[in-house]
Order: sequence, then structure tokens, then C-alpha cells
Amino acid sequence: MNLHEYCPDKLLNSTEAIKKIENGSRVFIGTGCGEPQELINAMVANKAIQDIIVYQMLSSTFARYMDDEDFLNRFSIKLFFISFYMRQAAFEGKIDYIPVFLSQIPEIFNSKEIGLDVALIQVSPPDRFGFCSLGISVDITLSGMKNAKVVIAQVNPQMPRTWGDSLVHVDELDYIVLHEEALMEMIPRPKNANVVKRIGYYINQLVDDGATIQVGFGHLPDAVVSTLDGKKDLGLHTQVITDGLLPLFEKKVITNRKKTYLPGRVVASLCMGSKRLYEYVHNNPMFYFRSSEFVNDPNVIARNDNFISISSALEVDLTGQVCTDSKGYLFFSGIGDQVDFIRGSNMSKGGFSIIVIPSTAQKGKVSRIVPHLSEGAGVAATRGDIDIIVTEYGIAELRRKSIYQRVMELAQIAHPKFREDLIEEAKKRRYIFADQLPPSNEDLLFLEDYKTSLRLPTGKHVDFRPLLPSDEFESRNFYYSLQEDSIYFRFFNKRRVFSRDMLQKQWAEVDYRRNMTIIGFRQIGRRKQVVAIGSYAEVAEHVAEAAFLVKEELHGMGIGSHLLKVLEDIARMNGYTAFMATVLAENSKMIKVFLGRYPHAKRTRTSDGEMEIEMPFL
Repeated sequence: MNLHEYCPDKLLNSTEAIKKIENGSRVFIGTGCGEPQELINAMVANKAIQDIIVYQMLSSTFARYMDDEDFLNRFSIKLFFISFYMRQAAFEGKIDYIPVFLSQIPEIFNSKEIGLDVALIQVSPPDRFGFCSLGISVDITLSGMKNAKVVIAQVNPQMPRTWGDSLVHVDELDYIVLHEEALMEMIPRPKNANVVKRIGYYINQLVDDGATIQVGFGHLPDAVVSTLDGKKDLGLHTQVITDGLLPLFEKKVITNRKKTYLPGRVVASLCMGSKRLYEYVHNNPMFYFRSSEFVNDPNVIARNDNFISISSALEVDLTGQVCTDSKGYLFFSGIGDQVDFIRGSNMSKGGFSIIVIPSTAQKGKVSRIVPHLSEGAGVAATRGDIDIIVTEYGIAELRRKSIYQRVMELAQIAHPKFREDLIEEAKKRRYIFADQLPPSNEDLLFLEDYKTSLRLPTGKHVDFRPLLPSDEFESRNFYYSLQEDSIYFRFFNKRRVFSRDMLQKQWAEVDYRRNMTIIGFRQIGRRKQVVAIGSYAEVAEHVAEAAFLVKEELHGMGIGSHLLKVLEDIARMNGYTAFMATVLAENSKMIKVFLGRYPHAKRTRTSDGEMEIEMPFL
């Protein structure tokens, strides 16, 4: 469409267009990398414009004016989210922050709870039918535009055309400024490659092929998704598309084939990244851009089965409260889309949320896992919302866990030098028992090499890994679920009580070298159920005593044999050359497992009905 022929009266230069803004106006400005820089700069340059209230989601261009007293006297900036560029201004009290869920902002405009006089937006050139595109900024921009009394649009040939709910007809625009300029680029820079790599390792374990994911904006979530490049048929339903996702598109890791809602399409609201990313989404029908009240609606999100939300936080306390928008009293970012996606993932069939957070801040001087949130810190995601926390030291599963369990889960993924202090602080607050032992203060990343999985004849899997302090509760349930004969054969007595003291000493004595315990567990809904426990402990130089227990209903499925092999592999790595075992002579099932792996074993029957078995490794 030729705008000079179709609507010549609407065409103005930026200086003329800005004069249409009256003093005292409430002005909405498009989001993030889609903001119309030419219009913003022209508005600021017009000294006649006074007492303007600006509403914006993510702001960048205004950052260059934050030290100008004249600007601050003329403009009041109200942001729904504080970008990196505006953070210092927020710390200095030069802008106003509106804490609200992103999914609710369009309704605030629709209901006139926040009235808008003018919208400054940026669009692509119109097609032959007169439709422009909001391109990489649909989010709250669509609602802001529709609810403003006057719409001034910057038509920029560099704005991509995107599919979905992004189209705006020139008839909806009151004034048009033709101005080409490079779009804002925003590429988060990872701050610690080793932390990113380690967190990414755990994220990779949690995300299955075919899952649909959301990735929150920020350097850490953006960086860790690169570890998913070996996955298959992932789907994407997210607020913002960033450069971290680009390799997953190009390698066809994200195909959207397995999505249960809008399959084949990436659902998103805006795009913030590099020119290369903008070129990729341009006129690409795989991308389906919708406004924030749709993309971030928890009920819409939940229509995706196996939905996984991945976002970051500033700190988390031992009860599971998460702070994302402030450092103490200093507003740092915003609520944004995090809570919407956490709640949507919790409602999804098979879905869950992940909060990724480095274990420390200030170059390792302070822990991000804390006894209590900093004074003034805001709680956006409550302790009832949180599923999983991941640091570079492991995975903490909090969903529906007690405070005691949460403390142990979080303490064991804190930086090792802070673990004992966290346990002591938890005792002072009566979160845990006064005699609670702290988790190991060792970096246990090497234990990842000890994880295995066994496919059962039924087609289901049992996963195996070393025992951790947080397993105390589930191992208790395991022992109490066993039949009397199983207990008798393992402990040589009819033990009826498995005390907390006994169970915590069991894991406290595990040093993962001289003393090792492996648990086997299966997934029952969203809960991991312990179904087997195997251990070895040093009894002589290069010799360790081995024993195991398997839930009765799973006998004969190879679990005991698998446990024995895993234990032997670990024992060999730690310098052992043989196992020995003392078994009741009538315990034929355990003897059969031992002899099945060690047919050369030496058996000696004692006078009290026991059998000693010596099993050198070959």
C-alpha cells in the first residue's frame, strides 16, 4: 500500500507528530526492542511537552535521560518491569514500579483502570491490504494501542512481520511517522560459564523429549537452554523469544510436534535479541504471536501437557519463598511473567516449574539460599507455588514437601561453605530438629556419574542414585512398607521401628567412598517412591560388606542384580577388590543374587544359621 496516496493527511514527521501530545497526557510506549526510538527522542526533545505520565513494560531509550533534571521534571515514568538499563534509575527513585502479573496488564488498560491518552508504537510497513505488523512487540502493546485515544505509529522497514495477533490496519492509526532505524538489540551475557554449564546439566535431566517449555528472560535461563540441544521435539510457549533459543530452532530441537495445544506453532508475545533473531522470526509461520493476556494466562498455559517453566530468581529462603523483583528495598526487575507460568505449569498434566539460581552472589561472599529473605524483599512466588529449585550443586524438589524436607533439600544444593550455617539457622527457627545433622560440605557433582536406570520387564523404569539427606523421609516410608520377613532377613531381627535418628545416621555415615548407599526409585505420579536400597561399607583393607533390600512386589525383576553391579562399579573406583556378606542361610533370594554375579564366591555356614559369602571381583 502506498501511504502517500491512501492517507496523506496522517503522514507527519516525528516533530510534527509529537505535537499532538497534550500536556498532562498519559502515554503508553511499546515494549522492549520494539519501542519506537525516533518518537521517544522527539517527544523528549520537545520542551513544550510537560507533565507526561509514561507507561511501559520494558524501557531502554529513556535510560539516557535519567540524569537530566529537566526530563525528570517533565516526565513521570511508570514501569511494569525494570529492565537492566533502568535499574540504576529505579535504585535512585527516579522511576515508579507497578507490581502486577503480566497476564493482567491488558485488562487494566481495557477496563480503563489505567486510562491512556496516547500510544507510541512501532510497526512494519503495511502490506497491499493496509495491514501493518506489531512485529516483535505484541505483548501489552496491542492492548495499549487499542485503548489509547490517539495512536502515533512509527513505520520502520526493519520491523519484522510476524504471524498471529500482530496485525494493525492503517485505519487504526491516527498519525504515521515514516522512519527507518535499527531495532534495539538485547542479548544477555552469561556471567559465569561454569555455573551455567553445571545448572544446564541438571536442567537437561529434568526436561524430557516432547516437553513444552517456557524460558524466562534473563542471562541465566537464556544461557542454560543451550544444554537442551540433544533433546527431540520440544515445544515452546513463552512470553519472550531470545537468542538462546535460536540454536534450538536451527537444529530442529524445537519442532512443536508434540504440543497438545497449538501444535506446530511457537506461541510467544515478544522477541528480544539480535538482528539475526529478528530475521529468523520475520514472516515465519512457525511463530504465533499473541497478546500477553492470552500467552500468559495460566489456563491457556495449562492446555499444554508436560509443560515446564524455567525462570530465575534473586534469592530463595529455606521454606521455599522466592524473591525475583527486588534486592531488599531496591526494586530490581519485576513480577513479569514468572508467576503466570509457574501456576500454569502446575495446572498442566505432567507439568512443573523450575527456578534456576546460582548458589552465591557477590563473587561467592553471600549465599542466595538464605534462612530468610532480605528485609524489604518481595515475595512474588509463594512457598506454595514452587516445584523445583536448581543451583550448580543440584536439584531441590519442594513441591508439597514439609518445611523440614524443604530445609534439607535446599541445604544440600547450597554452596558447601554455607550448608552448616543454614542448618544451624533452621534449628534456631524450629524448622528442623535440634539434633539434625548437616549435609556433606563437599561438592558432590561427581555423584552424577553414579546414576543409572533399569528398564523392568513391565516396561517401566527404576532409577538409581546415591542416597542424599533429603531422602530420609522416603527411605523411612520404604522400610515401613516392607513385609516382616524382608526386615528380618536384612536386619536379622524383627525390627518394627525405623527411627529418625537411625535414618539420619544412615545417610550421615555415607561418605560416598568408604561407605556408599544407593537407592532405587520409581515415579508415582509426581512423587518419587523408593523401592530398593543397596549399601556397602568397608570392613577390611580393600574389602567392603554389601547388602540390599528390594520391595517385595518387584522381586525377580533384576533390581537386586543391578544394585550389586552398581555398587561393585563404585567400589572398584574406590580401590576395593572384593565384597563380603553375612546372610541368613534361609534367605535364598539374596544368596541367589550374590551367586548370580559371583559364581566363584566362597560360602561358609556358621553354627548360628548364618552364611558368610566372600566375593572377590574378577
